[in-house]
Amino acid sequence: MSTVTSDTPAKTSGKPGRRAGYGQLLRTPGALSFLLPGFAARQPFAMLTIGIVLLVQHTTGSYGTAGAVAAATGVSMAIFAPQSGRLADRFGQRAVLVPGVLIHSAAVSLLVVLALTGAPMWALFLAAVPAGASVPQVGPMVRARWAAKLENSPLMSTAAAFESVTDEFTFVVGPVLATALCTGVHPAAGLIAEAALTLFGGLFFAAQRRTQPVYGLVAAASGGPRVSALSIPGVRVLAVAFLGIGSVFGGMQVSLTAFSEEIGNPGANGLLYGIFAAGNMLAGIACGAVAWKIGPRRRLILGYAGLTVAASLLWSAHSVLLLGALGLIVGLCIAPALITGYTIVETLVPASARTEAFTWLTGAVALGQAAAVTVAGRLADEHGASTGFLVPLVGTALALATLLALRSRLAPRAPGRVAARGIGHRVPVTVD
Repeated sequence: MSTVTSDTPAKTSGKPGRRAGYGQLLRTPGALSFLLPGFAARQPFAMLTIGIVLLVQHTTGSYGTAGAVAAATGVSMAIFAPQSGRLADRFGQRAVLVPGVLIHSAAVSLLVVLALTGAPMWALFLAAVPAGASVPQVGPMVRARWAAKLENSPLMSTAAAFESVTDEFTFVVGPVLATALCTGVHPAAGLIAEAALTLFGGLFFAAQRRTQPVYGLVAAASGGPRVSALSIPGVRVLAVAFLGIGSVFGGMQVSLTAFSEEIGNPGANGLLYGIFAAGNMLAGIACGAVAWKIGPRRRLILGYAGLTVAASLLWSAHSVLLLGALGLIVGLCIAPALITGYTIVETLVPASARTEAFTWLTGAVALGQAAAVTVAGRLADEHGASTGFLVPLVGTALALATLLALRSRLAPRAPGRVAARGIGHRVPVTVD
């Protein structure tokens, strides 16, 4: 099997007792060559759901219908994203990205045309499925490139924090941009921009072949059967946790939109969601700069408990000021859970299934978001915007209960296993 090798993994080590910083991370050889195009290519991810909600709600007048169509994209993404990750691990990222961005741009364009021409709901669902299934998994692919370059390096947790900050900056820019385009230019402008950015950003990222991880690792290393990342118990536990995080994103998107409409100020939606995402981004920056004294498993549980408590207060907010403050607190609680989850995955999963593992978590977020926009949309239609905020509470509470019950499954895999040529032995990792 033909393989493409990435640059030699970085073995950078920080000074004893000090946290490896972002500056040191960004000086990793070859990092900027995939970070910059990766940042451009992931922007559309945060625009898709809110773009669909705003366009379909405009053409149908129903948040429930809009949420259901958006949910179809989320469900199809959750189903197909891990398969995309597995194919990328086997055949290389470029082989998956190029056809994916072409299909996605065409499907989103079709969805826009159908919505604007008053097509029946079944036709919108028909276009929404391939639009979600073909969402390019740029974030997991960037994380896989970091993991390949930073094997056994203390910079790995810094990279996880950096990627969370980048994701959350995307969730600051994306929804605000999509909302501004939909409300200030045309209801379809947000999705049109999403399709264009996906096409050009995705092709630019795919062109960075030198930094993509080695692919075809299992066949090359052992000739044995390929193991799915989901077969690892800890990955399944983390997927449930990320479902809860997705319920926060989905519930906030629909409920903030409905709340802004209720108060007669649709433009407040972008501001409120931006505050929520900004809190997430700020927490991510802080997490990457802290030298933690406790292990990631305990950090995940504590952070998730804080997220659940913060989400439980959203439904009671009835003013822009209070909702903005609570949204900021919720955002501050999301980043620690996300960062720690991705950090734990790196200790659980061999390099041969790493992209797939990251896409399972991304897909879990999308699935949780899909369920949340559907339920929150129905609640907002029938009982008002405040009831939609109950969705993040229920989603995070159920996920926290799962984490507490199955936390022992988050212990790292046994050290000393050789994943593939050019990748060293795994070192023990403290989890508590």
